Amino acid sequence: MTESGPGLRMGTNAGRGTLFAAVLASGIVFMDSTVVNVALPRLGEDLGATVPGLQWTVNGYLLMLAAFVLLGGALGDRFGRRRIFLLGVVWFTAASLLCGLAQDTTQLVAARFLQGAGGALLTPGSLAVLQASFHPDDRGRAIGAWAGLSGVSTALGPFIGGWLIDAFSWRWIFFINLPVAVLVMLDALRWVPESRDEAASRTEGPGHRRRRFDVAGALLGAVALAGLTYALIDAPARGVDSAPVLVAALVGVVAAVLFVLVEHRRGDSAMLPTGLFGSRLFSVLNLFTVLVYAALGGFTFFLAVYLQNVVGWSALLTGIALLPMTVLLLAGSARAGALSAKIGPRLPLAVGPVIAAAGLLLLREVGQGASYWRDVLPGVLLFGAGLTLVVAPLTASVLAAVSDRFAGVASGFNNAASRAGGLLAVAALPLLVGLSGTGYAQRDELTSAYRGAMLWCAGLLLAGAALAGLLIHRPPRQAPPS
Repeated sequence: MTESGPGLRMGTNAGRGTLFAAVLASGIVFMDSTVVNVALPRLGEDLGATVPGLQWTVNGYLLMLAAFVLLGGALGDRFGRRRIFLLGVVWFTAASLLCGLAQDTTQLVAARFLQGAGGALLTPGSLAVLQASFHPDDRGRAIGAWAGLSGVSTALGPFIGGWLIDAFSWRWIFFINLPVAVLVMLDALRWVPESRDEAASRTEGPGHRRRRFDVAGALLGAVALAGLTYALIDAPARGVDSAPVLVAALVGVVAAVLFVLVEHRRGDSAMLPTGLFGSRLFSVLNLFTVLVYAALGGFTFFLAVYLQNVVGWSALLTGIALLPMTVLLLAGSARAGALSAKIGPRLPLAVGPVIAAAGLLLLREVGQGASYWRDVLPGVLLFGAGLTLVVAPLTASVLAAVSDRFAGVASGFNNAASRAGGLLAVAALPLLVGLSGTGYAQRDELTSAYRGAMLWCAGLLLAGAALAGLLIHRPPRQAPPS
């Protein structure tokens, strides 16, 4: 099947089977980006991990997702979306097995890098399969169902992970992916049709220029993120002025500059066409995305460890504590999107981060022996309510800020920006609040670091609110071509 002839309908067995495979596969990728936070204290104790080891356990996965998610989508366009989707499932499953079998932090971090690379093949493939396979009349419903049901898996991740950790071991948050992946592969082989972008996959001929992969862009982007992340994570232990930290920072900065130059030279065939940034709104929205998702990444990293190591909660109760936030996102995002369409994105994007920051300031005061209902739930609800006002209007505004033909690239870059924000926050915050070594296991040191981190995260949110209030406006119905 090619792009010119999609025909799956929602009510058919093939339609339901294709949707099921896409939702289940992307669900385990999304779940593994959240569930690991709940497991950090247990795996840290079991493997004797330091703070940098915990940071890399989270960031190795996010780094590969952020760096290669756009390349994963391009591979599917060229070689077949179902083929790359299945490759991603197999890759992700094998890496999950390695994560569960890891005997030290080095093995676990290496496996998390591999797992993130598999997720970068799988995630864009799941959505591209729906876009290419369903009849235009049913495509919107299929993508909406994919977004909603994938969100449910993200919401249930900390809860399921907490139960597995308490009942068995932290290793089972990775082993659980294996039977799910087998189910996805069997379903996909039976129901998911193959499709590809013929313009990307055809060979050169008279009048045709074959589109080339932007491998250089993908590698430079990965090196830039990796260099900066390494410098931030290693600085507390080695010192900011140590040679390895300075070299890593320099490599990251140089790679980032080269990335911009390479992408500009490639024009519209680049992984990230720099013409997109001719839209001031697109640039501002992505900076806003980095700020808000940096706050989200730092908050979830610190809160999960703090609730277990200071407040004294189990992994299961910690997972339950985060559940209301995601439930609010699922229940309220559609309404927030409708509100934004009616009044414009500026007000939701300016007010939402302020409400979320208020939630973090409440959670900052949580201490040993805290009550869930009195001390934790109000802050989690405020934080979730603020994010609910942000997520749907932000996505819609990013897509409306560029011309239609760049919608896929714009969405992919915004997704990468959100992951990069979380990645850099998890790397930088321990340095900023003075948490290093095994300080996460020391109650007094972790308490001081946690409260400092909540202030930093609240500050990021308030900076995003100011940016939105000053520079974000209602996007035009059809933006001019970039």
